[in-house]
Amino acid sequence: MHMTPDEFRTYGKQVVDWIADYRGGIENHPVRAKVRPGEIRAGLPAHPPDRGEPFDRLLADLDERILPGVTHWQHPDFFAYFPANATGPSILGDLLSSGLGVQGMVWATSPACTELETVVVDWLAELLGLPPGFRTDGPGGGVIQDSASSAALVAVLAALHRVSGGTVGDEGISRRYTIYVTSETHSALEKAGRITGIGARNVRVVDVDPSTLAMDPAHLAALLEADTAAGAVPALVCATIGTTSTTAIDPVAAIGEVCQAHEVWLHVDAAYAGVAAVCPELRWINEGVAEYVDSYATNPHKWLLTNHDCTVLWVTDRAPLIGALSILPEFLRNPATESGAVIDYRDWQIPLGRRFRALKLWAVLRWYGAEGLRAHIRSGIELAGGFAALVAADDRFELHEPRHFGLVCFRPKWTDERIMALLERLNESGELYLSHTRVHGRVTLRFAVGSTSTTAQHVRDAWAAITAAVAQAGPR
Repeated sequence: MHMTPDEFRTYGKQVVDWIADYRGGIENHPVRAKVRPGEIRAGLPAHPPDRGEPFDRLLADLDERILPGVTHWQHPDFFAYFPANATGPSILGDLLSSGLGVQGMVWATSPACTELETVVVDWLAELLGLPPGFRTDGPGGGVIQDSASSAALVAVLAALHRVSGGTVGDEGISRRYTIYVTSETHSALEKAGRITGIGARNVRVVDVDPSTLAMDPAHLAALLEADTAAGAVPALVCATIGTTSTTAIDPVAAIGEVCQAHEVWLHVDAAYAGVAAVCPELRWINEGVAEYVDSYATNPHKWLLTNHDCTVLWVTDRAPLIGALSILPEFLRNPATESGAVIDYRDWQIPLGRRFRALKLWAVLRWYGAEGLRAHIRSGIELAGGFAALVAADDRFELHEPRHFGLVCFRPKWTDERIMALLERLNESGELYLSHTRVHGRVTLRFAVGSTSTTAQHVRDAWAAITAAVAQAGPR
């Protein structure tokens, strides 16, 4: 039997209470799940039930069988990877989206789904100080994607459409096209090269400045010239504002001058750090965006209090994007689409179907306002600065510089093997969770601050746990 509205009301309240209790008591859990591979599956029935079960049983199994295998990304001692904020307003906005059950593939299938999205992406562009060309009431505009990886793929497709004059979409790839990244660029760009048929070998790696790990514009220019002379067609350059490894910042303006001279699409991946520009004092990170950038992506689902998935991609000209992705079968034809007066976001993404993601971002922007968003970003930066000061004051450690935003990269003055063993001991303890990277080939620990519940005391406690583990290991 279908769940009735009254049953939904009863169990829905229980679910909201469960979530509230979980979030209120999250510090009672070890940060990283302490289970062995296959343990969760072994504790679940091998076959589905023949008859429906009461929802209470599902909630009981959630506590007993599922929760032990959850790594708690909202824990105040979660310092791994990057933040994945999930806040009350965003969760409720997502619940409303699920309750409405909208499939917003075209404007006609739910006008509010499309038009609210145009509003919130314009709001966000304004909050970040992005150029007017990214607004949806001009030739460009913004769209909510599921991830920065999808945004990168869409940008590559749009760039291919533009540089080929549309022939790639119709005839396939018959020439050698190239895209340009650095060793610090997210792997999503190489994946985009593979998916689009450009090929991993044609994803060209530009040198970085050894001190800042930022792209070298002179080497980019040399590669573009050499590849063009060899018969290749450069399609896209990806500059990163806040790399995944160390939050290095590529010089967008200098890269943009090179791209403009060679008529190459410039995409900016600002997945983690782009939202920091909500603070006026941090808008320097977008120097050159207004003058040179064709597409720009950032993730509210990382550091801007919006639960996954929610990436915003903006383009200065939507025509290549729509040209690359628009296919109109008969079953989607309708008067609004035929009029040309509406946006059909199915033409701005890979899948046809669309969730009503704008609701959760709208809820966040309205609940926090600009000042609340800025306070959250500034808090993370301040807490990370405090941790960096502790590292810098201890001669047993090295601090990676330059340092940006809410990430601190550091390492004990040990061998890589010892550092990896230390990392596993710390993570196994359940007291905190860190991740690692390699900088100049050496293992480096990453301490990323961004949880809504992390305080200065949590940072101090994490440092105490790290230094205690180092002291226990002893010198060698």
